Amino acid sequence: MIKKVIPVLTACSLLYIHAAQAESHTITSAPIDSLADEAIDDRINSRLDLIGDSINFVHLNDDLVSSPMLELVPTTVEGRLAYVQKEVPLNYNEQVQSYIDVYSTDRYKRYLSRMMGLGQYYFPIYERIFTEAGVPDEIKYLSIVESALNPHAVSRVGATGPWQFMFSTARMYGLTIDSYVDERKDPIAASHAAAAYLLDAYDQFGDWLMAIAAYNCGTGNVLRAIRRSGINNPDYWAISPYLPRETRNYVPAFIAMTYMLEYHEENEISAAETEVLLDTETVWVQRTVPFAGVAQALNIGEDVIATLNPAYKRGMVNGSTETPKRLILPEVKPMAYPALYAVLNNTPVSNQAQFVNASNTAGKAVTATMHRVQKGETLEKIAKQYHITVQDLRAWNNLQRHLIVPGQQLKVSGGQQHQKNNATAAAPTYLTYRVKKGDTLSGIAQKYRGATVSGIRTANALRGNTIRPGMTLKITVK
Repeated sequence: MIKKVIPVLTACSLLYIHAAQAESHTITSAPIDSLADEAIDDRINSRLDLIGDSINFVHLNDDLVSSPMLELVPTTVEGRLAYVQKEVPLNYNEQVQSYIDVYSTDRYKRYLSRMMGLGQYYFPIYERIFTEAGVPDEIKYLSIVESALNPHAVSRVGATGPWQFMFSTARMYGLTIDSYVDERKDPIAASHAAAAYLLDAYDQFGDWLMAIAAYNCGTGNVLRAIRRSGINNPDYWAISPYLPRETRNYVPAFIAMTYMLEYHEENEISAAETEVLLDTETVWVQRTVPFAGVAQALNIGEDVIATLNPAYKRGMVNGSTETPKRLILPEVKPMAYPALYAVLNNTPVSNQAQFVNASNTAGKAVTATMHRVQKGETLEKIAKQYHITVQDLRAWNNLQRHLIVPGQQLKVSGGQQHQKNNATAAAPTYLTYRVKKGDTLSGIAQKYRGATVSGIRTANALRGNTIRPGMTLKITVK
């Protein structure tokens, strides 16, 4: 393969070229004899030879790509924090450096490798939920400080789950805690609650570091610290001396954790293997189903189901028609679907009316779960109840506005209706698609037969072509 090269010219070289071009222009515009022409050509060529000696040729495929000149990442901790900072202020000081020193030890690097391994499962969950809610995704690292990404973590004061919710706060933010389930341990439900808490705190204080501090010690302690500081509109560091000691350490620990994992390669940290399966599917269950039966249908250990569903206390899912419950499963092989359907419905395989598949995989025809709107309910409240997004509800129900009325029937899953007669021509069906970074409406439309940009816009009540990662779109396919 021929490597393309480019000349790198010095300022001096450019002056020589300019002079040579100018002289050449003068020569060609005046009558001269052939001998003079040859003499001047020799002078120009000799100058160009000198210029050629000062040109360095760089192979684009090699040296230029890996050139240190293109490495713009700062080398100091303070510079790197400033470089990676997005919405959350990542200030550098002695407190932050002291945690970086601890996290940089060999023992902690092994711990952080394990966190990176677990993060391959948990961080995409956090990022999707935070993006939808408007919470900076770098706050995902706070869960490591809180619980070491352990859904069964319980603090000395009873805070539970990956986001360490106390009982009363969990109830306040819509998490269910009863004899069957503790949603503080559910990474998805708890992340929705954490996002809501952080947004409330940010709306109150207008500062993400204060919101993070409030997540640790409560908004009341932050308000008292602001009053004690005597400063109007202080930032976190101004009130830090007046906060509880644990909170004074909490924020620097978060910043240090962010630094270590954002620069994990520079800190010689790599993701360790994890027992948590990364390829999973989600189903909604409308009856009580034991883990043991699901494990048998899938020919896997019951502990695998329990690991993916840490919120269920009794080794079973207690779903109902009114309140379907989410069940996370390992990626299911097609040959296992009949047995799985039978277990989830406790009926012959041909009767699949209660099974709801919430994955985006095409070709798995299932029915949609319905919800009857009660007095006082809103789309936000219903979406929270079923752990879906408002965008889902609007897409599945062709809602142009947020207005709903009591008695109205809403689809709360994106299932496809079964064909009553296989001989009947296939009618248009719907899929849901979760928007990823870099997606465009035209690119999504090209992935599905029968889908069009205008059709996607109409089905999702989009006024323009703007979409953002995390959105769920209803896609009409044939």
